[in-house]
Amino acid sequence: MRRFSQRSYLVTLSEINITPLLDLAFVLLIIFVITTPLLEHSINLKLPRGGQPDKSVSKRNIRTVEISNTGVYTLDRQRMPFNELIARLAAESRSNPNLIVYIRADGDGPYKYVADLFDGCQRYGITRYSLRTEPTK
Repeated sequence: MRRFSQRSYLVTLSEINITPLLDLAFVLLIIFVITTPLLEHSINLKLPRGGQPDKSVSKRNIRTVEISNTGVYTLDRQRMPFNELIARLAAESRSNPNLIVYIRADGDGPYKYVADLFDGCQRYGITRYSLRTEPTK
């Protein structure tokens, strides 16, 4: 009649120790808290000063284009050639009429790169864009 001893053995195995699970969850939380601010900007830019605080706009209607002082373009933190960037913006503009293009250009860079982006946006009918600046103190 070993059944009674086997049942008590199974009862003790059915308890779950959640301490290691909580330790893992806290470690992952700390890793995400530390790495999230590092992922915020993909290009180191020095924005010009001026402007006013933003009005609330839905995040799904915003695409951010960054232009470095050397002419490197990124769309939502992904580097890409200028022609591909304009083609993607045109496709998204056709599917989302509320699209707003945020343009973050380095203040020390040549204006040529920003003018090329304006020209490309106007060619494909993208009329809503905003130059991003650092707010004045």
